Amino acid sequence: MKALTPASLPQPFGRYSHGITAPLAGQLVVTSGQLALGPDNHIPEGAEAQAQLCFASIAAILAEAGATRADILRVNAFVTDRSHMTGYMAARDAFFEGVTPLPASTLVIVQGFTLPEFVVEIEALALVGQPRD
Repeated sequence: MKALTPASLPQPFGRYSHGITAPLAGQLVVTSGQLALGPDNHIPEGAEAQAQLCFASIAAILAEAGATRADILRVNAFVTDRSHMTGYMAARDAFFEGVTPLPASTLVIVQGFTLPEFVVEIEALALVGQPRD
């Protein structure tokens, strides 16, 4: 995989790539949007704690397919308020610490989720079995 960061564009706003390319070989892994619901059905408070749990769920899904966070091509995240962006971004940056290239990333502010306690939802797209630059 290779990060796409054209010199004609400003640097990404956060720790992500403007684009990413991968040869068409391997196994595509697509996660559903993950909400912060632990095995005990507890919903943690705060965007960072919720995002950490969402990323942990994504890691478990990837592991089931033989993938890791390094195989993620794209992350789509949804938060219910601008105030949740900082917590989400801290969790995202920690999850992708040491990963290169960084995946493409989108963050959208939405009205809400199935329960008002949820403030973050995250989905990922990964490609397993790719050579890396």
